[in-house]
Formats: sequence, structure tokens, C-alpha cells
Amino acid sequence: MTGKALVPGRGRKPKPTAVKKRQGNPGKRKLNENELVSEQLTIDTPPPDDLNDDGVTMWHFVLKELCPQGIVLKTDLETVANYCIAYQNRKAANADIKKFGGTIETESGLKRNPAYTTLKEALADMAKFGSLLGLDPSSRSRLMSNADTQSSNPFAELFQ
Repeated sequence: MTGKALVPGRGRKPKPTAVKKRQGNPGKRKLNENELVSEQLTIDTPPPDDLNDDGVTMWHFVLKELCPQGIVLKTDLETVANYCIAYQNRKAANADIKKFGGTIETESGLKRNPAYTTLKEALADMAKFGSLLGLDPSSRSRLMSNADTQSSNPFAELFQ
């Protein structure tokens, strides 16, 4: 033995039971009937107080897109808020870079604008929280969409 503890890999994130049911339980495994269920967020859910105008705009955009799909629950409130905070930080960093440029003058000479660090962190946060919400293509493909609940093929009518 090399002295390292053997730690099993985590594997894929589990799908919520509601998603499995709507897909017809493709794996045919026993469903978790005791899964914690939360109420869905609505488009009218008010944004948190710590969002500025940019964050509030993104809040309404995200809820408008995700609420009709039944993707976001009240337990996801903080994830949506964190995504919006990351967005407002990205906007502020971009504005700072646009106003002051890529470098700033200091007593010791030219330095890279610190807003680039804020921008990089905000983009990473947006990617992380966006993925949790299904806002990127790969995570969106893992979530349920309205297309999964359609009972008929809309293209079949074209061939009749």
C-alpha cells in the first residue's frame, strides 16, 4: 500500500426523483420516495435586498426563464441570488476596466487593474452557479425541460 487512503469517486450527481418520474424512470431503479421536496419559485418572487439594479435585472431574467420549466425551487433561492451577485460583480468589474483601462499607475509603476481579478472570480462564480441552475448547455441537457413532457411529436403533423 502506498499510504494513500482509497477514496471512492463520487460519480455523477444524482437526478431528482421528480425528473426521473417525468422521464419514465429510464434506469428502472427504485425511486427515492423520501426525497426532500420544496415549493417552486415563482416569477413574482422578490429579489434579495443585497442586489443592485444589475443583479435585480438578472434575477428577473433567470426566474422568467427557469420558473415556467419548474426547475428552480425555494431551496434554490440562494443559488439564484449568488448567480445574480456574480453577474453584478462582473458588470462592475467590466465598467472599472473600461473606465480605467487594463493597467493603473501606482507609486511603484504600472500595475494590472485589480478589476481583472474581480472579473475572473465573478466569471468563475457565474459558471459555477449557472451550472447548478442549468444555465449552460451541458448542465441544461441533464435537467428536465418542457420538451420531455410533450406527449406527441410536433413534426409528425407535417407528414400527415
